[in-house]
Amino acid sequence: MIASWQLWLAAAYGIASLLCFIAYAIDKSAARRGERRIPERTLLLLGLCCGWPGGLLAQRLLRHKTIKTSFQLTYWSSVALNLAALWWLCTLL
Repeated sequence: MIASWQLWLAAAYGIASLLCFIAYAIDKSAARRGERRIPERTLLLLGLCCGWPGGLLAQRLLRHKTIKTSFQLTYWSSVALNLAALWWLCTLL
């Protein structure tokens, strides 16, 4: 049986991932038009706050933020940090 905290956690990841994907899409669109962009710091923070699956999906589908090495290193570090925090949380419950 699935505990209520697991449902809340899944919902948090789902909502954060959707918001993160949308932010990447807006940034990609702005980049194409030469308009003001969403700061990388914001995209990374959204990913760190449980939205990294949506960020990863956006990177693959939209081909956005995939080449810049410094962004990728920081992104994958934030994914590792998020997964470590998730593992720690699951060991407590």
